[in-house]
Amino acid sequence: MNIPLTPVRFLRYAEKQFPNKTAVVCQDQRFTYAQFADRAARLAGALRAAGVKAGDRVAFLSMNCHRLLEAYFGVLDAGAVLLPLNYRLASHELSYILNDSAATRLFLGQDFLGLVDSFRTKLTSVHSHHLLDATPQADWLAPQNYEQLLAAATPHRAEITSFDEDSLCELFYTSGTSADPKGVMLTHRNIYLHALHIALFHHTKFEDVFLHTIPLFHANGWGAAHTITLMGATHVMSPRFIPQEVFRLVEREQVGSLSLVPIMASALVNCPDRSKYDLSTLQWITIGGAASFPSLMREVEQKLGCKCFSGYGLTECSPSLATAELKSDVACEPEERYLLQSMTGYAYPGVELRVVDFEDQDVPHDGEIMGEIIARSDSVMAGYWKHPAATAEALRGGWFHTGDMAVVMENGYILIVDRKKDIIVSGGENISSLEVERTLLAHPAVYEAAVIAVRDDKWGEVPKGVVILKPGWAATEVELIEFCRSNLAHYKCPRSIEFCETLTKTATGKVLKKELRKKYGGVSGSLMRRQ
Repeated sequence: MNIPLTPVRFLRYAEKQFPNKTAVVCQDQRFTYAQFADRAARLAGALRAAGVKAGDRVAFLSMNCHRLLEAYFGVLDAGAVLLPLNYRLASHELSYILNDSAATRLFLGQDFLGLVDSFRTKLTSVHSHHLLDATPQADWLAPQNYEQLLAAATPHRAEITSFDEDSLCELFYTSGTSADPKGVMLTHRNIYLHALHIALFHHTKFEDVFLHTIPLFHANGWGAAHTITLMGATHVMSPRFIPQEVFRLVEREQVGSLSLVPIMASALVNCPDRSKYDLSTLQWITIGGAASFPSLMREVEQKLGCKCFSGYGLTECSPSLATAELKSDVACEPEERYLLQSMTGYAYPGVELRVVDFEDQDVPHDGEIMGEIIARSDSVMAGYWKHPAATAEALRGGWFHTGDMAVVMENGYILIVDRKKDIIVSGGENISSLEVERTLLAHPAVYEAAVIAVRDDKWGEVPKGVVILKPGWAATEVELIEFCRSNLAHYKCPRSIEFCETLTKTATGKVLKKELRKKYGGVSGSLMRRQ
């Protein structure tokens, strides 16, 4: 008999093997795996009793907390589909997602009452709003909150053989940085095999303690919701990213690993209170969500005292595809090591990666010729929700086309040079905005940098830098342009620099370049010159 592959099996295993072990730490609350599993089963029972049917989309609008983690298993046990929502989106974006997905129920944290109230009358399918963490006061909220629902529910655990591993398990919406967000359909099989491969590669053990700093609405917090549960390790929830709170949790819970986006990592290494905390239990940190840099790898390793390396993935791939953790057979000097660890890296087990030209032919491993990263793996999505044409285009030829432009080094490491839409074509030459950003960030006064294309009468378009300086540092436009010219070919260098105090970002730390283009008259969508 073939037993269906479903992440529900992860919690069943951990409950049986580690019932009294601490599963979840959430602020002042602690839950064993027996308690975690019972609460997830009660959520499943409550949903079924409320009439939730197989395949219904159940949405959660919540910061990282134990209740959202419980939904990753309880919603599935009820036969429904989990829809985690990005709480950083605007009201019109959230209402669009809820209506597009035809979600039937919405669970929300108290912090988002005003936000949901602002758009709830525009919802066409949601007929029940449940408060997660407070007593309902408004008449549009269901009379029972989450805890009351669980207390009154009869636990439900579906028979494992009743699951269809190819059915929809989780629905995540893309960040919509250039168009309306699309729903990414991840199946039970996708999630199960992704977790298995990541846990295998990182040697996840039941003794491990993982701190959730990445929001769980982002492709299950980069897979950690499942990999940690699978091995019976401990989840530590961090609802908001505050450097001192991260350090406090690392010290108190003896955290061994965590994931960050680059701006989080920069905040940690530049936090003046860092030396007040014992961070000796940290073993490794992975940085992803946006391009990273060798200087950041060096700072994290030196100041936080643990291994640091990049990871790469997309929502469409559950999400992880590649890692830059240094291979054991690679010998190199420290500076070269930091360079390798900041790259896109190489494929995780179960993943095939290629970099191809316009004819889908592999580019040479010369570190020069650009192509698009395409992927084939067990964790690639079933498709985009209600977007068959976009699905067919993205999955053409049996490979997922990522839209990320990259080169392949002689040693096989992949390095992303840009998104297709962010390549700058100046006088017929391709310029990687990421390469220019890396150069700007190497200047000691620069804290953050983004580069966009702006129109130019002579060259068609040229690079423009948008920069945030470090507190207490100074630099001029001329100084930064000259710094770039001393490190890059002149045609790649910014022709102008704007200084600002903040850069608008997605929840995963990617700069919203469409907002910069609107503000500074930038252009996008240039077609890359054929090699």
